[in-house]
Amino acid sequence: MTLAIFDLDNTLIAGDSDHRWGEYLCERGLVDPALHKQENDRFYADYKRGSLDVDAYLRFALGPIAGMTEAQVTVLQQAFVRDCIESLLLEKAFALLEEHRKQGHTLLIITATNTVVTRPIATRLGVEHLIGSDAEIIAGCFTGNPCGLPAYREGKITRLADWLKNRTEVLAGAWFYSDSHNDLPLLSQVDHPVVVDPDPTLAAHAADRGWPVLSLRD
Repeated sequence: MTLAIFDLDNTLIAGDSDHRWGEYLCERGLVDPALHKQENDRFYADYKRGSLDVDAYLRFALGPIAGMTEAQVTVLQQAFVRDCIESLLLEKAFALLEEHRKQGHTLLIITATNTVVTRPIATRLGVEHLIGSDAEIIAGCFTGNPCGLPAYREGKITRLADWLKNRTEVLAGAWFYSDSHNDLPLLSQVDHPVVVDPDPTLAAHAADRGWPVLSLRD
């Protein structure tokens, strides 16, 4: 079966769920608002520049839920999607997903954002398969630490290859949609790279390589 792979933040949704999660934690009083906002904004700027220390960021993003049970985090996730993500959903994104679904393609979201944030968003989008940066859980509680290889930059290629080992799908003929220059490694691996509302660096690469560019926000 053909794979249709999608980045999430600023691709399928009109914003960055990872950064928005940090803001949400501030709004809920679960962190020191001033300090957390400063670090959240700094990490987001690093990501946009392509200089993110992804391990440090994941520890920062997951730290506030350390010690929480899965049930407690589920309550936060549900409120986060309702209060923060619903307004970022895009009709054209749902239409694009449905277009690939009707063609019998396997839909997969692959994102550097941790799965605490992204699993409920993938569910809301109707996408079963998700590869994200994983959060460590021990004895039913989150430790606040990441687990395994982050799905970031070249890590997306490695995580995807590992996922495919237990699947009938293959990378040949795959589509990948992304907005970010951080996804150039995987975009360069697939037969059908598509650039979605790209950042300036990715837009320049797309122009040089003749990759199709589309907007889900028009």
